Amino acid sequence: MRAQHASQPRRIPTAVILAFSVLIIAGCSQPLAPPTVMDTDPLPSWNDTENKTAIIDFVSRVTDPASPNFVPEAKRIAVFDNDGCLWSEQPMYVQLVFAIDRIKALASEHPEWATTQPFQAVLENDMEALLASGEHGLLELVMATHAGMTTAEFEAVVTDWIATARHPTTGRPYTDMVYQPMLELLAFLRTSGFKTFIVSGGGIEFMRPWTSAVYGVPPEQVVGSSIKTRFEMAAGEPVLVRLPEINFIDDKAGKPVGINQHIGRRPIAAFGNSDGDLQMLQYTTIGRDPSLGVYIHHDDAEREWAYDRESNIGRLVEGLDQAPERGWLVISMKDDWRTIYPEEE
Repeated sequence: MRAQHASQPRRIPTAVILAFSVLIIAGCSQPLAPPTVMDTDPLPSWNDTENKTAIIDFVSRVTDPASPNFVPEAKRIAVFDNDGCLWSEQPMYVQLVFAIDRIKALASEHPEWATTQPFQAVLENDMEALLASGEHGLLELVMATHAGMTTAEFEAVVTDWIATARHPTTGRPYTDMVYQPMLELLAFLRTSGFKTFIVSGGGIEFMRPWTSAVYGVPPEQVVGSSIKTRFEMAAGEPVLVRLPEINFIDDKAGKPVGINQHIGRRPIAAFGNSDGDLQMLQYTTIGRDPSLGVYIHHDDAEREWAYDRESNIGRLVEGLDQAPERGWLVISMKDDWRTIYPEEE
């Protein structure tokens, strides 16, 4: 199924994006199967371009004990952004869709929402009014739907939601809106002795329940934004309760901080798609050899979306400008990828 999207999406304020990214979690999908025959093409969904060759050559150099660029397996760390790098982020972040759906699902328990902003805007599908409520209003919306429950309860709610939620354009489950070429790349790196991590501005509890099934990345190898939690004993059982307070935002300059705190090693390869990943690529590559920095460029309006400099979702300006001087690869979805999504069953 193809999505036709030549026009630029509506801008969403950066504060809105970060507010929603911090506080949301999701479900599961089909498992990732790594290649079983390593002497075949490890990236069959990639066209035979210079970028594909450069990636394969890099992996070959750092894994060959006879190479001057050999890197011991313990230091083969690769980090990946999630939204727009491993799965689609248009026309709206999945986390934001989930939050809006939660407001609608809980509306019967909160009749006051019908006349109280920003909840009224959500219930009336008035996106203009929702965005006009600003960061304060949107934080209020998120706190009302995502704080005050245990982490286990939150995980169960999102798992139920992701099982039935569908992308508004393709009609596919959100966890099927992953990029087949990136699934192959993750598998190729792991079979080459890399440990793969997700480092995303999205909520860490949004990703951890499903990244293992979708990407083959276990929860302990996921770094993301977080809210504060508190330990409690409830009816004799230990629980963690989600609090309406931001703990850490894993975006932009926060990404290297999150990598240091959660991983404890500088990566030798980093993959992103927006300026939110710029500092992660800088931290990974500048002054370090061997290293690999890669940007996924959304330039395929026929099979996915085309956006970069003018889009507030996944805006890519500084990354594009710095890529040539830094030696970073810019992957064209249109030219470098033979296919975008996994084939539908």
